[in-house]
Amino acid sequence: MATAAAGALGLLWGWLWSERFWLPQNVSWANFEGQGDGYGYPRARHILSVFPLAAGVFSVRLLFERFIAKPCALHVGIQDSGPYQAQPNAILEKVFMSITKYPDEKRLEGLSKQLDWDVRKIQCWFRHRRNQDKPPTLTKFCESMWRFTFYLCIFCYGIRFLWSSPWFWDTRQCWHSYPYQPLTSGLYYYYIMELAFYWSLMFSQFTDIKRKDFLIMFLHHLATIGLITFSYINNMVRVGTLVLCLHDVSDFLLEAAKLANYAKYQRLCDTLFVIFSAVFVVTRLGIYPFWILNTTLFESWEIIGPYRSWWLFNGLLLVLQVLHVIWSYLIARIAFKALIRGKVTYPGRIRPRLCTLHSFLTSFLFSMPGGSWTVSSLACV
Repeated sequence: MATAAAGALGLLWGWLWSERFWLPQNVSWANFEGQGDGYGYPRARHILSVFPLAAGVFSVRLLFERFIAKPCALHVGIQDSGPYQAQPNAILEKVFMSITKYPDEKRLEGLSKQLDWDVRKIQCWFRHRRNQDKPPTLTKFCESMWRFTFYLCIFCYGIRFLWSSPWFWDTRQCWHSYPYQPLTSGLYYYYIMELAFYWSLMFSQFTDIKRKDFLIMFLHHLATIGLITFSYINNMVRVGTLVLCLHDVSDFLLEAAKLANYAKYQRLCDTLFVIFSAVFVVTRLGIYPFWILNTTLFESWEIIGPYRSWWLFNGLLLVLQVLHVIWSYLIARIAFKALIRGKVTYPGRIRPRLCTLHSFLTSFLFSMPGGSWTVSSLACV
């Protein structure tokens, strides 16, 4: 029995790490043993170092939110208190939890007679009770400030690293001598830190504010981790750095808009959102297809030719492009509706107001998956 189980496990392991799937023709895993400069070649065992690093990132986040983000939030006037607590009432609580959080007029009248309360008082109770379930603005500010700080720092590191990398200026360099492209220390740290950050988000999602898109974000982080890991093991790290940096440039702008929204700096919030939208559309609908997909689909085909994991890798990148189109359409449509709703009629004139972006941001900013090339981003990102 044990022998059969070991044999089945061996077959599974062999299938999982099949050279015919992962590597181009006439290349084997043995070709990467004991070769390369710097950190050698990417290997699957390198991924194990991500887990203690992710735990360290999570610990740094806790310290950052407590000693940096929270004082900043208090400084800009965000109160360190939760919403008004509704008066305890067993009957209303049962209706709220079991029947409806938004009672209609008929139910309000029935509750008014049952409790001998004024209808307006019951409406206020339900409003306060709904607000109790909303996360405090202080907590949301701290979470966004942490993500903003990381995205900004990792983007600055990434652009500084790529500026001196030959494949940043000539994407064909992503495929020359592939897959025999040894790691440099800068490339290794960039990739591993990005992966550790998304693992830390995976951990913290169970302790963070529970939002309606919990499952979507869970799948988003899982897909992000899978793609970064896939490209690392397959040594497509050069083009991977381009994709990571391209997505980080809009992620920190989105978080900055959230921070301004929480702090009630509405004009700054609107400005940042407009900048974010422009950067998002330019990078995701312009640079990404004509720069990234051009090299992964056409230049790589010309230089190394297709193989099995090549098809999967490009398939995922194409899925990502479809999502880019969908998100850009949603941004444009909702922003347009917000501007149309913001037209206020004055005597003899109509003046459009940008302040309606506030309501748009409140609903949209949290529907954006947070920042990377994932299956659901590939799934703000």
